[in-house]
Amino acid sequence: MADIDGALKEAMTIAGAIGVALVDYSSGLTLGALGGSPTLDMQVAAAGNTDVVRAQLRTQEMIGLVDAVEDILITLGGEYHLIRMLQPRRSGDSFFLYLALDKNRANLGLARFQLRRIDADLTI
Repeated sequence: MADIDGALKEAMTIAGAIGVALVDYSSGLTLGALGGSPTLDMQVAAAGNTDVVRAQLRTQEMIGLVDAVEDILITLGGEYHLIRMLQPRRSGDSFFLYLALDKNRANLGLARFQLRRIDADLTI
């Protein structure tokens, strides 16, 4: 089992990783973040992506779609922004991992697989 710091460090070993954050989307709190760049403040990006997650869940509710969200992918010209919804450990959990990747160095399929493994090992 990995703690938050260990999970974030492991996520930063994913090929192409620019930055990672663990976020509670019900409160908007960032529980931890690593990396980033001069143009990517992970705290600001994590907060903004809380709105993305909330909008997706609200939309699913409005259209009656009851399937769980696994990932949300935002593709930019040079980056992938991957939001991995974490499996709830207990009732009321509302966490996601947010990973920014350099598109030229990343393997999206492998990154998704590695985030799924980090999710399974994470203790919050």
